[in-house]
Parts: sequence; C-alpha cells; structure tokens
Amino acid sequence: MPSIYQIKPAFQNLLRPLVQRLFDNGTTANQITLIAGIGSILVGAVIAGFVHHPWIFALVPIWMIVRMALNAIDGMLAREFNQQSRLGAYLNELCDITADCALILPFALLPGVSLWLVLLVALLALFSEYSGVLGPMVGASRRYDGPMGKSDRAFVLGVVAAGIVPGWIGAFWINTVFAIIAMLLVYTLINRVRQGLREAQIDSSSA
Repeated sequence: MPSIYQIKPAFQNLLRPLVQRLFDNGTTANQITLIAGIGSILVGAVIAGFVHHPWIFALVPIWMIVRMALNAIDGMLAREFNQQSRLGAYLNELCDITADCALILPFALLPGVSLWLVLLVALLALFSEYSGVLGPMVGASRRYDGPMGKSDRAFVLGVVAAGIVPGWIGAFWINTVFAIIAMLLVYTLINRVRQGLREAQIDSSSA
C-alpha cells in the first residue's frame, strides 16, 4: 500500500545541505531526536491548555512539518555521518511513540469529539509502530509499510487541525476522520506483520 513515507528520499535531498551544516557544528542525531520528542510534548501540552481557542490547532500542521524534518535529519546524521548507536535506536522509537500520543490526545478535549475514539487511535498508533519494530525479531527489517504510517498520520492530523482553525470541520467530521484513521491503522498493523513475515521467509529461503 502507498504511503507518504515513500517520498522521504526526495525530502532528505532537500535537507542534505542543512544536515551537513549541523554536523559541522557538532550536532548529533540523538540531540535532534530528543528535540523532536520534547518539542512534540510541549506542543501537545500547549494545545491541551488552550484547546477552547481554535487558532491553537494551527500549531499542529506547523509542528508536523518541523517534526518530519527533524526525523529526517536525525536519520541522515545517523546513517550518513556514522552516528548510529544502540541508544539512538531506543530514543528514536520511544520519542516517536511519545510524540504521537502527545499530538493525538489533545483532540479528545474538543467538545463533542469522542474520547474513546481518540484513545483508540493513539493505542493503535502504538501497536502499528510496535509491529514495525518487531520486524528484526523475526529476521526482517524494521517495517514502515502503510497505509497509515507515522508520516501519513501527521499529514491527516495536520489537515484536520487546519480545518478546525477557521471552523470548517466540526466534531462529527473529526470523529469520522478518527474512525477512518483507526481502521487504516488496523490494516497497517496487519500489513506490517504480513510484510515482515514475507520478508523473513524470503530471506530464510535464499539463505
């Protein structure tokens, strides 16, 4: 299934000059990972604190773009400048799921939006990422299959938040979108497990 994740190489090419400058200044991949995670928590907290002011949701699409850039930068620093580490692997996965929760949960505070539906999306996001992380345990790679990966969630939540600001989207449509996200997350989870098993089987057959 297609995913926004597939455009990542082109996005990385745009960021490469900036990544080179950051490396020259002594910036590490782990520092960028922590900035993305902590920044997401702060943005989520600010949105939750001012949730009754629709304009505050403008922070979501803005931060989603910044977070996507930070995620690409930390990966490039790690791979292209020999900064990969076991600690970095832990930070990358833990900061990602923490950021997801911090940016998803404030939507539950909107009047008329289903708390349980938002919680379900947050939980399924965790499960789908965990299913991807389990790939190496069965002899496959870390799976990023769609259709509702991290980048896809960021895009959809950014669009929803952008619609909240001018009042173009109400609770009914927010609930509808979250229900669709939940269904796509279930499919994503299944898809990552299936693709991971397929990859492992191919690798074992060719060994």
